[in-house]
Amino acid sequence: MIVVMRPGATREQIAQVRHVVEEHGLEAFVSEGEERTVIGVVGTDLDRVSHLGTLEGVEQVVRITQPYKLASIEHHPERTRVRVGEVSVGNGGGLVIMAGPCAVESREQMLQTAHWVRREGARVLRGGAFKPRSSPYSFQGMGLPALALLSEARAETGLPVVSEVVDASQVEAFDEHVDLLQVGARNMHNFVLLRAVGQSSKPVLLKRGLSATIDEWLLAAEYVLSSGNPNVILCERGIRTFETATRNTLDLSAVPVLRRQTHLPIVVDPSHGTGQRSLVGPMALAAAAVGADGLLIEVHPDPPNAKSDGDQSLSFAEFGDLMDELRRLQFVREGAPADSGQRAPAAANGDVAALRQQIDGVDGRLVALLQERAVLALQVQRVRGLDSHGHDVARERELLERAASGDAGPLTPEELTTVFSAVVRVSRAAQRREAAADEAPGIEGRA
Repeated sequence: MIVVMRPGATREQIAQVRHVVEEHGLEAFVSEGEERTVIGVVGTDLDRVSHLGTLEGVEQVVRITQPYKLASIEHHPERTRVRVGEVSVGNGGGLVIMAGPCAVESREQMLQTAHWVRREGARVLRGGAFKPRSSPYSFQGMGLPALALLSEARAETGLPVVSEVVDASQVEAFDEHVDLLQVGARNMHNFVLLRAVGQSSKPVLLKRGLSATIDEWLLAAEYVLSSGNPNVILCERGIRTFETATRNTLDLSAVPVLRRQTHLPIVVDPSHGTGQRSLVGPMALAAAAVGADGLLIEVHPDPPNAKSDGDQSLSFAEFGDLMDELRRLQFVREGAPADSGQRAPAAANGDVAALRQQIDGVDGRLVALLQERAVLALQVQRVRGLDSHGHDVARERELLERAASGDAGPLTPEELTTVFSAVVRVSRAAQRREAAADEAPGIEGRA
């Protein structure tokens, strides 16, 4: 049951409603929005308080049909924004990237990864201290010593930390070192653990169970919320289906479905959702496109030699490419590292501005040269005539070989080859467009 108070309801009127609810042996959860206050009533035999609508300051009483109450959007019409350290997740706060290794393996690995993902724009550092694995012979994580390494990485980079807690007895230790408590897929139905993290002051990242329905997932969130912790983030990480082409079936439709049903922020984990490095980037972009509030990405300095889930971990370069693409599509906004509290000196900022101005000039000249090259390519097409495709493969191969063997610089031969291959492709596209345009009148005339 939801009790919606009138705009401008007084503290005394809200307290009176709460008093009546608790007087009848029920629980009252007060949620204060910008315009009005909503009170969730939880318990059995709600008919005992069916008269709440007659109390002063009450606008309406709504019966909720879903089995989850506090997680429902009726209870909390405004979307929840959860603070993880100094980072906000949800309610229009922008796409938050949580990145790092599946498991903490060493101090060097953790610090190296933390600095890299922060530089690329990650807002939260992930790292597993305990790793529940299907096989008892697989690497189970470093345990409690890993928490100290995560704390050190947080101190050096300013990134808040998320890590998985696997037992209720660990919550106190995690509270000291971790900013976001993760409940893994295998523990989504561990009700003792859910109540324990519900009594923590730290926010909770709740992963969807291996075969859980959305209602079951939200009921698991209800355990945390009803235990007193209002800061829950849901994480879609794929479910088990008959499909074997991927590790799990990443259910991206869950994101818009959840937006209709709950006010809680929603994060997607494409690493566990696919289990394949090549699929992480495309599914991350798709998750951002359907409205996820954040992404949980596994990144490792040496994925082939990772002790846990190397097949689905991105290398540093691959993570950088993904972040570039997310920025290019405007899913990730600039300025994320500012949350760490670190600032570059003013002189450095001035130098960066001057260098970027030079880059702008070079880019302008490149654009002009590319257009000039395209004009010449079109002239070649016209001289050869419509019956010739104008594609000189031998000459093109020589061009690419010259590009790859050019003067030494920061670009590798492979990168230079990629650039010139793209230039040749767009020139060919321009030639085809002109040829098609020249042919069109003749085709129409013959018709």
